[in-house]
Amino acid sequence: MQLKHLKTLLTPQEGAAKVTCMAWAPNNNKFAVCTVDRVVLLYDEQGERRDKFSTKPLDSKYGKQSYVVNDMAFSPDSTKIAIGQSDNIIFVYRIGEDWGDKKAICNKFVQTSAVTCLLWPAENAIVYGLVDGKVRLANTQTNKSSTIYATESCVVSLTSNISGKGILSGHADSTVVRYFFDDEGSGESQPFTGCWSLSQPTLGEKRSASQG
Repeated sequence: MQLKHLKTLLTPQEGAAKVTCMAWAPNNNKFAVCTVDRVVLLYDEQGERRDKFSTKPLDSKYGKQSYVVNDMAFSPDSTKIAIGQSDNIIFVYRIGEDWGDKKAICNKFVQTSAVTCLLWPAENAIVYGLVDGKVRLANTQTNKSSTIYATESCVVSLTSNISGKGILSGHADSTVVRYFFDDEGSGESQPFTGCWSLSQPTLGEKRSASQG
């Protein structure tokens, strides 16, 4: 694969101007970038900035300097964005299908610790990791959340397989946990979870697993 630089979306700024997270919409028509000023910039597929909106803290009394946006993810239909924040909350914004559509918060999920990473693998299901080591599931239809599994180490990364039925979580202690929501055609009726460190795999099933 050969990569070619096409254009610069954000020009360098004087002082701290960290890009905290980025996300592509599943339909590939929108690209979101959140900077240290907690504003989400929306670009089209050609890299032209078309829209933006400001995020908000869990409680306005703490002010806009009280949190950072750690991660964000588009919904499968590309009309919403989930924003995971360090002040223990996930906001879901409805951004619409067209540029310039009104932005509105349609869900919020308050947590017991900071949200570190998230993904949106299925229509009403947001999977997210917390500083306290939990991996949880937020249901945008019921506006409720529940714990999928808990570990003792901060969740630093999340990814899913193509079907969205299996997830991997990376943790600060170098372990990786793999979890299936269903049997993925294996014939097993129970979901399983497993984890492995950089030196030794530990899996909760009989199938083999490769470490990379």
